[in-house]
Amino acid sequence: MTTAGFGDRYRAAVAGRGRLCAGIDPHPALLEQWGLPVSVDGLRAFGQACVQGLGPVAAVIKPQVAFFEAFGAGGFAVLEDVIAGCREAGALVLADAKRGDIGSTMAAYTTAWLDDASPLCADAVTASPYLGFGSLDPALTQAGATGRGVFVLARTSNPEGAAVQTAAAAGERTVAQSIVDLAAQSNADGRGTVGLVVGATREHGLDLRELAGPVLSPGLGAQGATPQDLPGIFAGTLDTGWLLPAASRSILQAGPEPAALAATAESTRDAVEAALRTA
Repeated sequence: MTTAGFGDRYRAAVAGRGRLCAGIDPHPALLEQWGLPVSVDGLRAFGQACVQGLGPVAAVIKPQVAFFEAFGAGGFAVLEDVIAGCREAGALVLADAKRGDIGSTMAAYTTAWLDDASPLCADAVTASPYLGFGSLDPALTQAGATGRGVFVLARTSNPEGAAVQTAAAAGERTVAQSIVDLAAQSNADGRGTVGLVVGATREHGLDLRELAGPVLSPGLGAQGATPQDLPGIFAGTLDTGWLLPAASRSILQAGPEPAALAATAESTRDAVEAALRTA
């Protein structure tokens, strides 16, 4: 594995392909929309089309682990192929697993998603800090040593998260801001190992300027956010070179042809770049 920090790998990826994270969410309704059976065979065909269409064009690809996990062992086998295929096509793969636990259990999750020995190994994984930011240490240590990343939930796009994330913490910071600050401390070595998840569908109220790592911002398309919303949400709070807007269903609805997926991803990316250039 490369010894370059994840921050440098991220910067290189978006310099070559633009700022967009394309999600792979094989929801049963999408399988049916594509004319595929809701089965492991349908999942495999879905995954193959996404690898062919998105792998060569998106800077980062984010498979939603839950939709593969729903099919059991066969689903995980398909996910292994999707991860490997997208990485072979030159994309960074962010496994959207949202793992979070303590001690040896967190270490086991780390092995699954961030260790070269695992067939599920990705370039980065999403993680929840709500058992304490320190509980993520096994993942942060492994990612830092191998040039991978951990995207930590901070201010998510779902309305249910607000009660916890905007609650006041020590020193009257919100819980979400305390997570941001701890992530910035972890990135003090300049490797950009720790990213954050900050939704694009609402004002977040966070100061992200010291993070020195990527910010995954889901919500484009089906959740209602547009590229034109991004400057207003993040202006003055973040070096937008670190901003990674994400879209899933709005791209996947263009399937099942790989060429249509690629074209939709490229048009979404171009709209993001145009909006951020004029910010």
